Amino acid sequence: MEISDLINVLDLLGVAVFAASGSLVASRKDMDIVGFGLMASLTGIGGGTLRDLLLDRPVFWISDQRYLIVCLTIAVLVFFTAHMLQKRYVALLWADAVGLSAFGVMGAHIATGSEASPLAAVAFGVMTATFGGLARDIASGEMPLLLKPEVYVTAALLSAGTYVGLTMTGLSITLTALISILAGFLLRAGGIHYGWTIPRYRSRAGRDY
Repeated sequence: MEISDLINVLDLLGVAVFAASGSLVASRKDMDIVGFGLMASLTGIGGGTLRDLLLDRPVFWISDQRYLIVCLTIAVLVFFTAHMLQKRYVALLWADAVGLSAFGVMGAHIATGSEASPLAAVAFGVMTATFGGLARDIASGEMPLLLKPEVYVTAALLSAGTYVGLTMTGLSITLTALISILAGFLLRAGGIHYGWTIPRYRSRAGRDY
């Protein structure tokens, strides 16, 4: 499979999974079907939209409307089946882990192709993977995952950073992408299964000057 085909498949899969998670948030907030569509779209394509705007490239879902169709289709399906999906939320978490790591790689890959610096490419990978969820949480009035100690953003950082680092070693792009996705997924899996968290700042008394 060519890297472009792999990226496209993972991209659509990630959009579908994130759209479902956004729709589930809409179901918990008792939104109407329009709200479902908004939450699904914010989560599914929000990160990629910001990435493309900052890279000054055509916004991907405007030129390829499959992404918006996927978001809206998922929103309608979840609107009528949310009571079933809620019982399978753990399975959705695992699928979300795949989407998170894949989006981290995809964002870094696109940024690298747009001649972004290595550090900027990693940042764009993290942005692609997490900004949609941030927009979803803010719009729904929930605590953003970015502000929690949960291993989430770190997994996107690992997948994007691994991808950018391995591209400098001469490995094939396809193998580089697969290794990077696996690295991010395994870290996120540890957070889901074992409850891994990021060390938090512990408040303590300041110095007495």
